[in-house]
Amino acid sequence: MTGKTWAYEDFVEGVSLDLGSKNVSAAEIIEFASEFDAQPMHLDEEAGKASILGGLSASGWHTCAMFMRMLCDAFLLDSTSQGSPGIEHVKWKKPVVAGDRLTGKVTVLAKRQSKSRPQLGLVSMRSELFNQRGECVFELENTGMFLARDAAKSPS
Repeated sequence: MTGKTWAYEDFVEGVSLDLGSKNVSAAEIIEFASEFDAQPMHLDEEAGKASILGGLSASGWHTCAMFMRMLCDAFLLDSTSQGSPGIEHVKWKKPVVAGDRLTGKVTVLAKRQSKSRPQLGLVSMRSELFNQRGECVFELENTGMFLARDAAKSPS
């Protein structure tokens, strides 16, 4: 794990990290839904228009997957991440429809070192995705586990 940019010490309470952006296409909405969430409003434009969602829309689980990709690309793959013990909550606040451009951010809410494993830090975060109109479409709160920089440099 040596050479990773982000370690526990690098997360500062109150700081927001940019997740970049992602264009959402009709083809990827249908591809994801075909395999994982085959409800009509995720598979067909007309069915989407007839639903309360107003058009072909991404599954909430697809939105989670797109968020995870953005998180990985922004910093997680270049970190000492050890995973997460879970998610406190996730909210799909507005439909993500074909043609949307998502941008995201993660805000560090709190951090603490593990009492039982002092080389491990716990970082509480709130993540949000916004569409091109600036509307929040997705919100997630969770805790990530990150090794301290010195622990990451030590051989296991």
